[in-house]
Amino acid sequence: MGNRGQKRAETVEDLPADKRACSSMEFRPSSSAQVPLNSANSTAETDDHDMDTSSSASASSRSEGEPEKDSAYGSCDSDDTEHRHSDIRDYQRRRSSSDHGKFKRILTSLGEEKEDSGHLALLTELCEVLSFCNEYSLSSMTADSLSPHLVKLARHPTNPDIILLAIRAMTYLCDVYPKSSGFLIRHDAVPALCQRLMAIEDMDVAEQCLQALEKISREQPLACLQAGATMAVLTFLDFFSTSIQRVALSTVMNICKKLPSECPAPFMEAVPILCNLLQYEDSQLVENVAICLIRITEQLSQSPEKLDELCKHGLIQQTFHLLNSNSRSTLSLPVCNGLLGILVQLSSGSIVAFRTLHELNISSLLRDILSTYDVSHGVSSPHMIDGQSSQVNEVLRLLDELLPVSIGDQDTPQLLGKESFLANRPELLQKFGVDVLPFLIQVVNSGANLYICYGCLYVSKKLFRLSTSDMLVELLKDVNISSFLAGIFTRKDPHVLILALQIAEIILQKLSNVFLKSFIKEGVFFAIDALLSPDKCPVLTPEKCSQLMVPLSSGTQFSSNSSQKSGSREVLRCLCYAFASVSLASVSEKNDCQLETDSVYDLAKQIRTSYFSSELFESNKTTTDVLQELRTFSTSLTEMMDISVDNNDLSQLEEKFFGVLYQVIMKLNGKEPVSTFEFIESGIVKSLVNYLSDGQYLRRQKECCAEHSNVDSIIKRFEVFAKLFLSSSDPLSQDLPISTLIQKLQNALSSLETFSVILSNAGKMKYSHATVPSLRCMTHPCLRIRFLRGEGETGLHDYPDDIMSVDPFSSMEAVEGFLWPKVKSKTVKHMNKTALGKSEKLPHQSPASASSSQEGSLDGRGSDSMLTDLTEMQEVEDDLSKSAPEQAVFLRDSSPQAMFHGSTDEELQFSSEADTSKKRDFLARCSHEEDASPKLLFFLEGQQLERELTMYQAIMQKQIKENETVTTTKLWSKVYTLTYRKAATQSDNLKERSCSVQKSAMSEKGEKYLLQTSNFSSIFASEVASELEKSSPTHDILSLLKCLERMNKFIFHLISQERIGAFAEGKLDHLDNLKIAIPSVPQIEFVSSKLTEKLEQQMRDSLAVSIGGMPSWCNQLMASCPFLFSFEAKSKFFRLAAFGQFHCQPHEPPHSDSGMANDRRLSSGGTPRKKFLVFRNNILGSAEKIMDLHAHHKVPLEVEYYEEVGTGLGPTLEFYTLVSHEFQKAGLGLWREDHGAFYDASLCLENTKFVTCPLGLFPRPWSSLTDASNGIRVSEVNEKFVLLGQIVAKALQDGRVLDLHFSKAFYKLILGQELGLFDILSFDPELGRTLLEFKALADRKLFLESTGREVSSFKVDSCFRNTRIEDLCLDFTLPGYPDFLLASGPDYKMVTMRNLEDYISHIVDASVSTGISRQVEAFKSGFNRVFPIEHLQIFNEEELERLLCGEHDSWAVDELLDHLKFDHGYTASSPPVVNLLEIIQEFDMKERRAFLQFVTGAPRLPPGGLASLNPKLTIVRKHCSGWVDADLPSVMTCANYLKLPPYSSKETMKEKLLYAITEGQGSFHLS
Repeated sequence: MGNRGQKRAETVEDLPADKRACSSMEFRPSSSAQVPLNSANSTAETDDHDMDTSSSASASSRSEGEPEKDSAYGSCDSDDTEHRHSDIRDYQRRRSSSDHGKFKRILTSLGEEKEDSGHLALLTELCEVLSFCNEYSLSSMTADSLSPHLVKLARHPTNPDIILLAIRAMTYLCDVYPKSSGFLIRHDAVPALCQRLMAIEDMDVAEQCLQALEKISREQPLACLQAGATMAVLTFLDFFSTSIQRVALSTVMNICKKLPSECPAPFMEAVPILCNLLQYEDSQLVENVAICLIRITEQLSQSPEKLDELCKHGLIQQTFHLLNSNSRSTLSLPVCNGLLGILVQLSSGSIVAFRTLHELNISSLLRDILSTYDVSHGVSSPHMIDGQSSQVNEVLRLLDELLPVSIGDQDTPQLLGKESFLANRPELLQKFGVDVLPFLIQVVNSGANLYICYGCLYVSKKLFRLSTSDMLVELLKDVNISSFLAGIFTRKDPHVLILALQIAEIILQKLSNVFLKSFIKEGVFFAIDALLSPDKCPVLTPEKCSQLMVPLSSGTQFSSNSSQKSGSREVLRCLCYAFASVSLASVSEKNDCQLETDSVYDLAKQIRTSYFSSELFESNKTTTDVLQELRTFSTSLTEMMDISVDNNDLSQLEEKFFGVLYQVIMKLNGKEPVSTFEFIESGIVKSLVNYLSDGQYLRRQKECCAEHSNVDSIIKRFEVFAKLFLSSSDPLSQDLPISTLIQKLQNALSSLETFSVILSNAGKMKYSHATVPSLRCMTHPCLRIRFLRGEGETGLHDYPDDIMSVDPFSSMEAVEGFLWPKVKSKTVKHMNKTALGKSEKLPHQSPASASSSQEGSLDGRGSDSMLTDLTEMQEVEDDLSKSAPEQAVFLRDSSPQAMFHGSTDEELQFSSEADTSKKRDFLARCSHEEDASPKLLFFLEGQQLERELTMYQAIMQKQIKENETVTTTKLWSKVYTLTYRKAATQSDNLKERSCSVQKSAMSEKGEKYLLQTSNFSSIFASEVASELEKSSPTHDILSLLKCLERMNKFIFHLISQERIGAFAEGKLDHLDNLKIAIPSVPQIEFVSSKLTEKLEQQMRDSLAVSIGGMPSWCNQLMASCPFLFSFEAKSKFFRLAAFGQFHCQPHEPPHSDSGMANDRRLSSGGTPRKKFLVFRNNILGSAEKIMDLHAHHKVPLEVEYYEEVGTGLGPTLEFYTLVSHEFQKAGLGLWREDHGAFYDASLCLENTKFVTCPLGLFPRPWSSLTDASNGIRVSEVNEKFVLLGQIVAKALQDGRVLDLHFSKAFYKLILGQELGLFDILSFDPELGRTLLEFKALADRKLFLESTGREVSSFKVDSCFRNTRIEDLCLDFTLPGYPDFLLASGPDYKMVTMRNLEDYISHIVDASVSTGISRQVEAFKSGFNRVFPIEHLQIFNEEELERLLCGEHDSWAVDELLDHLKFDHGYTASSPPVVNLLEIIQEFDMKERRAFLQFVTGAPRLPPGGLASLNPKLTIVRKHCSGWVDADLPSVMTCANYLKLPPYSSKETMKEKLLYAITEGQGSFHLS
């Protein structure tokens, strides 16, 4: 533990504030036997978390000659630990022998002693012995002998001291030897204790009675209940302090664990008191009360009379109030779910409860809960999201009970009574439906799992059935039920389809004339008609029924330890039983699906026959006017593709194209709504994508996509499309016209996409051993594979072994590397003509990134050698912090530029000497094998498997095509036959490579320094998702969204380039016309909430140990369309892809109330850490040594400063902050500087020794001809960029926050993107604007020369703002860097109009390309030593800055209250807390940064802001020994713990706080 003071520990008494960091001994669990329970005061004191610092102090007392502390955290003294444990055991044995003698003597004396003074002395000695002994010191005989004496003395009539000590001895006895509870029960201890509680004479005695009863009730709950302990501990509860009240409730909670069903009277008496306790402020107390009531209700659930009695005690009202108030956010999710479970059981068994809930307007509460489900992807903790899902389950169960529907012969009087009540109170039913129906639809559309989706539809069906026609009109007035049903009909599960058909039938039965037209417009009519075709209608077979099992919840279960609450228990059942009235126990006996074989077909046919007349099918009534009009627009776009025009007519075609686009957008924004069905069915989406791609989109299935592409034409069409951003039909509207198109596409995507979520439904994973592709132990099951040579395959051998255990997450390339040496022909190296002919008929696969395991296929070694080699390479992979399957799957979806980016010679020269030869060999092998073609093709049941997929993904993809619900129940037991054939030769790959070269060369023809053509040509080059059919509407939607997102990102580039062209042609006559404010669509509009929720569900699955354990669409969509997912989901996917599950789900501290598992706190749990000694006067030197030794290790780093005792997360976070500041110092030659620009000084560091970059850091350009300048060597600059890359990567890996402000352009370079002229504007706006205007002048000159005629309207043809270019006296040096020569030669002395374009090109090249290429490659080289930089490419620039540097959000008062915790003397309403919140609000940016660094160790909040701090920022009361206004605040950075004295005024608090946060920096010392 450390104190942040002036500088050194010897001046501790003079320090202004203590800033404590965690030591290795903090938060040690202590046995209650070691800490006597004397009073409430002692409990409060121990809860103050004043942590032991002895280990840190001793650890820091080392000689000066020990500069590096290179030992694994927690493991450096393992031998000493073993020896220490042995000594402790020896001591305990000696102590036990001594204690036996003491107990024997005390027992003898208690039997003989008659005087009170003697009893008092013996009891004091007994308590002392019990407080220090252990369970080995006591025997059953001793405990049994002590019990009658203690009970007798506890009944002492007069002496309270004897009574207190006797009861305390009982408490210690039960604590040390829990079996003693039985002996005390036998000697009537509980009645004696209850008697003392019912007649309180001494508060200390009463508190000790509660402590003793709590211990006894743990082992003997039933005996305590029968003796009346429940009422005894609750009767005078208000007389005790909060901590003692918690003890009393723990006793009741223990008793409620085993409630008898036959005699409920004893605990029924406690229900009124417990209900009143729900109104208390203490959240822990309220949670304990809630758990008691949950268990009582569960016990009485089968007795309607007793449930009615519970209702009379006000249980419903109090539960409703608790759930409906703000306290719902403070209660844990399992408890909230349990309270909802109370309402479910009460409404199910009691008509009184049913009526009460409807009259209380329960629907408003349920609406609020459902409305929060969609925001679950913004929450960091997986447990929070799972809890929300369980909460929706409970809400659906309650909704089901509140909507009773007659079911014929099984109707009960109670059910009929409920239905009659709603029939007589239609206003309640209508209010109920209006509240919940929109949110039921929202939950389904947000990507809920199949069970929740089924539940929402089931409840909706019951609601529609109970509603009258008039009520139904009102209910559906603001709900587009037709569109909702049309989306449901795209699903495959027959249970869901049946419910959708039943809802449609009910609506048509009651409101056929109202909804028939809507059903046609939204496509419901066509969907029902499609179900009558055999290929669309699912047919239920016994085999298929067995695959449709889903996990059904059986309610919230609470463990015996109240501090650990588990979620709902799940069992696999058919959806038919999801809302069955019988219990799940009885359901287990009848698990068969209740649907008939042709249920879906029969119901669809019945609806068509009954409600859709034959005239509809024979006329054009099924085609709406909107659909016909959109089809006309689509046809016009298609016809434009067939028009061949020359350059003169090109502008007319562009105008025509813009006109069609404008009409489409206006139609979508028009008064008459356009349905999703009309939008998709018209073909307008496909036509738009095909036009924007210049025909590539439809041709690429047949030929190489770049072969016929015209990049300039593509960019021109994007420019025309971009004009829509500036056109608006409603000038008053803030929304862009293009936003409507994006929203339509998002709605269509939500309705039509069928990407499957595959959950393993497995509990704890079993360890297994895989033999393929290498021999290793797995934390997950293995697949059973039989390898079989393809029929007629003569070029390969049979695989000798029968069934192999295969790592399910290994790539097909890794499997090939294992199999190829064993099946290849030893005599024939090439295929014969017959085999070649057969192979050429197979679908060809493109070459993939070679797996490390393919090395074994090169030398023909045997199996044992192969396995050894594979095992060795697996170790190398671990050193590289990546696995081969993950790398292969992730990288292949990246752009070609990113794939080969960073593999230049410059990068290799920065390779650290610390890298091992194995690592270099591994990289060399991978590089060599990158060009190797596939040797084997694999087939599963006749279908060729994609090489990019893992074995698990390939099998799952096959199942997905057959069923919507895919489970892994039989996955691990089934044996799969994998057929292998020899692949085609490399000659077939040459075409693809040549096309790639053509594409690259073609890109060079564009204006390379103005607008990077690859930004648009690459849109159509990569696959969206392999499992999607190219002709599917979902593929079209994703492709158009991809185009729009890219266009939105480069909207300024497109519009500016169009304006430059207009200036060149004379349509604009002044350079100021080039300046324009261009709006853009917020990036959040491109996020698909449904796909985000699906990805969140998939990543929470137990099999998601890597991205290879998820369906292929997850990583394919993330690579091709990352904008579809929220930042939070992408962050989790990134950690999973780059580091695996270990880093993806960091350990959560056991006492954290936040429920948020933040990546920033990875090392706060039990994960191993590497600790280093750091010198404050040489931060960069220390950082360089650390990175050289351990950059490539996955273990989180932890630092300790020289001559400072503080260690833990606080000093580590400060280390990263200090390193960040070191890199920003001036004079290093790393960054461009801008001394002339105006900037906000509060946002920058005060010290002038730091570089001035108001728009962010960007590398300083260095000429390739220069080795040094002003004493700065280029090699030193590159070395610092290597170190910077390592620091950035390690910060991301460990979840730390850096205080670095990179420019947007530098983030683009990190993401592997190319830069152009427009990017200069992001770090040097003045230079960028000037270059743009120069470019406009150069283009005008070229235009005049190309036309061969002078245009009189061009008043100025060679002047820059009334000045000739020649008169500007510009030379060919880089502006701001006179020693950087851009070009040499007689033509490049001074800048003239003739060489102006060359001047612009050279400046852009020097600024964003060749001038910084060595620094960028050095940065990437350092980064890749930690983990592959390609993993970052799923983020955009803003998201990457947020991931690396945290949040810059403002702190509103309500946000502070939501995310701060107040404890140990403070509440949210305490005057000092109120003052503190006001002071924080008044802080400027500089003070806020200082406050954050003081409390947490870092001046920035982690991604997610205050909500992501884990543990929560906690404010506690600091107890001062003297005058309170003389003391200073103190902190514990590892716990985010601020100890604040209760100052007399706000002004004093602000003065002391500012002094502490400004002067208490720079060191960590003891407090």
